Amino acid sequence: MSVSVKAILDAKGRDVVTAGGNTTVAEAAKLLNEKRIGAIVVVGMNSKISGMFTERDIVNAVAKHGAECLDKPIASLMTAKVQRCKEDTTTDELMEVMTLGRFRHVPVEEKGKLTGIISIGDVVKWRIREIEIEAEHIKAYIAG
Repeated sequence: MSVSVKAILDAKGRDVVTAGGNTTVAEAAKLLNEKRIGAIVVVGMNSKISGMFTERDIVNAVAKHGAECLDKPIASLMTAKVQRCKEDTTTDELMEVMTLGRFRHVPVEEKGKLTGIISIGDVVKWRIREIEIEAEHIKAYIAG
C-alpha cells in the first residue's frame, strides 16, 4: 500500500519556498536558515522551475570558491537538472527516485506548474505511517 504525493501535499500543505536565480548565496543561506528548510526551488520566467539550491550546494560552493561564493548568484551554483514528480507519483516510486539520484527534495509539478515539494523526511514519515497501519491490521486479524 503506497500513498500518492497528492495525499502528502494535502496533509502537509503546498507551500514552497522559491527564489530567483539572481538571489545571492548569502541571501539563500539566510532564507534556508529562517525557514528551517534544506532546499529552495529556483524559478525563472512565469515561475517555471529552473533549478534547486540546497544546503549541499552551499557546502560545495564554499569548498570550491571560499567565502567569496556568498556574493555569487545561486543560478551559477544551483543544481540545474531537477528531477520532478507528479501528484500521482507514489511514495514507493519517489523513494526509489530519491535513493537512486541521491537527493532529498523533489518539486511536484502538474501541467508545468509548481504545486508543492516533497522531502525525504515527508516520504519516511508517510512510509512509517503505512507500516504502522499495516501492523494494526495484522494484529486485528490475528486477534480475530
